[in-house]
Amino acid sequence: MKNFSTGSLGNYPLVRMRRNRMKKFSRDIISENFINIKNLIYPLFVTDHEKEDSFISSMPGVKRHSLKSLVKEALDAHKLGIPAIAIFPYIDPNLKDESGSLSYDKNNIVCKAIDSVKQKCPEIGVICDVALDPFTSHGHDGIIKNGSIDNDLTIEVLCKQSIVQSEAGCDIIAPSDMMDGRVLAIRKSLDQINHTNTQIMAYSAKYASSFYSPFRNAIGSNQQNLLIEKNTYQINPCNSNEAMKEIKLDIQEGADMILIKPALPYLDIIHKASKTFDTPMFAYQVSGEYSLIKNAAQNGIIDEKKAMIESLISIKRAGAIGIITYFAKNMAKYLKENL
Repeated sequence: MKNFSTGSLGNYPLVRMRRNRMKKFSRDIISENFINIKNLIYPLFVTDHEKEDSFISSMPGVKRHSLKSLVKEALDAHKLGIPAIAIFPYIDPNLKDESGSLSYDKNNIVCKAIDSVKQKCPEIGVICDVALDPFTSHGHDGIIKNGSIDNDLTIEVLCKQSIVQSEAGCDIIAPSDMMDGRVLAIRKSLDQINHTNTQIMAYSAKYASSFYSPFRNAIGSNQQNLLIEKNTYQINPCNSNEAMKEIKLDIQEGADMILIKPALPYLDIIHKASKTFDTPMFAYQVSGEYSLIKNAAQNGIIDEKKAMIESLISIKRAGAIGIITYFAKNMAKYLKENL
């Protein structure tokens, strides 16, 4: 038996951290962070370019949905308790142009999708991406003028896009373009048509990331204009203070919610933002994060379920109150089965 009379209190073997970890009930009752189904947002791809659903090769298990299939997925998500879906379109390349004009056509696939979902499942929240990359022939988030993305011309189009989406029944407008001043402009545009209750989830800290590649394949927005890089408007991965300033500006401009993407490589940003601001903070576990886990699991390198849970818990632990994730449906099923 060791003599415990010497040494400072709190040292081993008086303190044995493993005691609390020995039994499952004990691990459960001291758990500090939890994932709830209400924390999940389910991103879905929709197209009217193809008659039937098609799997996306770069994102195992993820489809481009027809309108009928999209509605079914929304209904399934609602039954599982998932509170909201996020809609992203795949546009026929023949319908794209340099200015992304289809983005503000009230008969485009996004507006049709919003209306279809709301008719069959009015209770589920619908979040819509506001950016031009699915609609432009060059794959950028804005309008190109004189060899660069023109901020103010792009904002004019984003406002039109926001209006048609809100009029179609979208609950949350989510500008992901990273143009300066677009949140204020969109807020004013919505208020002018008396859509004061349409919320704005601003992609305030959207980093210039390599983790978006599978998503760009999914929506068919691979860049054609290689003379302009997206890092001319998305945040440098080296910077954190810049992200805090972007978030602060978007909140000042009227953002109701803030989103940070990607998630796992930027847990420090999520944590810092959640401690700095009291606006609801969300994170997007992007396509590359999802695909890395799926491909590693399919090759027997990791356990998919455990990696899914661990990755989502880490995002929640960092400070996000909600997570957009392609694992939403699987995570919801797991939670229902294990709670």
